[in-house]
Amino acid sequence: MKKYKVGIIGATGMVGQRFAMLLEDHPWFEVTCLAASARSAGKTYRECVESRWVMERPIPENMADLVIKDASDIDEVVKLVDFCFCAVDMKKEEIKALEEAYAKAECPIISNNSAHRHTPDVPMIIPEINADHAKVIESQRKRLGTKRGFVAVKSNCSLQSYVPAIHPLMQFGVDKVLACTYQAISGAGKTFERWPEMVDNIIPYIGGEEEKSELEPLKIWGKVEGDEIVNTTDIAITSQCLRVPVSNGHTAAVFMSFKDSSNKPSVDEIIKIWNEYTGRAQELQLPTAPKQFLHYFTEPDRPQIKSERNLEGGMAISVGRLREDSQYDYKFVCMSHNTLRGAAGGGVLLAELLCAEGYMD
Repeated sequence: MKKYKVGIIGATGMVGQRFAMLLEDHPWFEVTCLAASARSAGKTYRECVESRWVMERPIPENMADLVIKDASDIDEVVKLVDFCFCAVDMKKEEIKALEEAYAKAECPIISNNSAHRHTPDVPMIIPEINADHAKVIESQRKRLGTKRGFVAVKSNCSLQSYVPAIHPLMQFGVDKVLACTYQAISGAGKTFERWPEMVDNIIPYIGGEEEKSELEPLKIWGKVEGDEIVNTTDIAITSQCLRVPVSNGHTAAVFMSFKDSSNKPSVDEIIKIWNEYTGRAQELQLPTAPKQFLHYFTEPDRPQIKSERNLEGGMAISVGRLREDSQYDYKFVCMSHNTLRGAAGGGVLLAELLCAEGYMD
């Protein structure tokens, strides 16, 4: 695999910092450009983030002295990279315009943002679930008038805490899901030092989160038809999303029913399916892909945030407490690391997939 030169747009924020950490020693990707807002441009990465660095390891030495570019100076950024990761904090319409402008400048964008998640010809990919959606990129390139440029996005971080476990069971006709998510404060880009109100507290509202949790999976489970991805109508999802006093890691309490309950798989069958499931990321042996995507824990008090969130480098999904329910067919608990699998790690894995499948060439 050739070494790709990559940029991080929005490098100073929490997700941008996580991208920097994940790319520090990446076997395929070398960070050659960091970009942020005009107020950060011209300073070194160290100068910009040293006082608000929130990662567990120090600022990567191979990026600390890179001079930040202005993200709006697209020509300057594009000449330094093969493609960019994007994690900017801007209004949705501004993000949409910025990402399309980079794509039209023949710079592929792997986005952590929500702006393009419902654009019909922009793939929203979890590599183990819907890698085949990448083929819609050719339609997007036709619309944009590009040869290389495109935008691909990863889904909302909370989806990773329940969609991966439901996916292998879709073959049995899962048609109704209730997901209550308990989301870490890093999902809001915060730490306890910067958000002391969250200590010993739960906030039963996260703006826009329930809509994302209910609608985004429909696109992930949709099909490429013609020049766009058409949402599935086979499943209905309702959700409740709470912010909880946890630094990293989103947990979900999930209830699901099957179209034909008399023909549903048994508990043992479901657990076997989960433990043995692999996707395209595992087939291709991508660098950051977990060896085992779904891990089922038999202990009644697992999975737990502290013991499971960093499983397989934070890229695996932990599941437990599967049992029959009085209102739905089954209920279970699921957990994922929201800034690794759910955000930057999911973006890096998506980029690896698209490189391996030839979309970056």
